[in-house]
Amino acid sequence: MRKLLLQGLIRRPVTEATPRLDEVGIAALAGRVDVAARRRLGRSLSIREVDAGSCNGCELEIHALNNAIYDLERFGIRFVASPRHADVLLVTGPLTLNMQTALSRTYAATPGPKWVIAVGDCAINGGVFAGSYAVADGIGGTVPIDLAIAGCPPAPEQLLDGLLILLESSSRTANPG
Repeated sequence: MRKLLLQGLIRRPVTEATPRLDEVGIAALAGRVDVAARRRLGRSLSIREVDAGSCNGCELEIHALNNAIYDLERFGIRFVASPRHADVLLVTGPLTLNMQTALSRTYAATPGPKWVIAVGDCAINGGVFAGSYAVADGIGGTVPIDLAIAGCPPAPEQLLDGLLILLESSSRTANPG
């Protein structure tokens, strides 16, 4: 034990370098999402994240949208605690059998117009958990999916791109409720 303690005092910590981000590009992308939301909804976008049984990899990337690097709040895009205040449901993880009813109720509680985004491979088709006895695979059998963002996990920039595609697409109309 003493040996490990001494090594910890002598060696420098191993850390990753700060990711190089195009702050201007990210700000422009987030600004375009806000403008599209205001044009489409008449107000800023409200997002409710629903974990349907994931490993939390996708949640970490979604929560990164609120950190100091991305800070979506400055553009009026906000995460809400209740589905009753949401425009978009970001659903992550393979749909576990225990979460099927909860996801259905969350979808029903979200007022129209509303969109559902399947975030990550697991939400789309069950991912590595597909075929498990406790998993109903992807969320598409329980709620209608308006947009699927593939990845394991998808990067925050992909999430912003997905929101922009959803809001700017004239062919995609929100589910009325």
